[in-house]
Amino acid sequence: MAINWNDSLETGIPEIDNQHKEMFVRINQLLDACHQGRGQETLGDVLNFLEDYARRHFMDEEALMAAKGYPELASHREMHREFMANVAEVKRRFQEEGPGVHIVVITNRVIAGWLNTHIRRVDKKFGEFLRNN
Repeated sequence: MAINWNDSLETGIPEIDNQHKEMFVRINQLLDACHQGRGQETLGDVLNFLEDYARRHFMDEEALMAAKGYPELASHREMHREFMANVAEVKRRFQEEGPGVHIVVITNRVIAGWLNTHIRRVDKKFGEFLRNN
């Protein structure tokens, strides 16, 4: 099942929203490939992209939070570290166990689920902070 971007996910910070959208596009490419029977071929590329892109995205987001004096930066940074640890764990399992449906399922649940929840519950709070300060 695709993860769809909609207005309820917007933080109101165009750069951050565009980066979030790109991550959704890549995850959906993996899910589409799975439906076409090519998920195992695509998984490694998507995991590599997400690891690199998320790292840069988190750096950008945290730098903006620091520049704006966001009081929840430390806890937000810790959440980002947890996400990166989850991606690293999925990649480790992929490298050790090889591609398989179970890795695709884990990727969808751990990475896509986390991203969707994080944006809705945490990143949007930062957008509100910026609008109110």
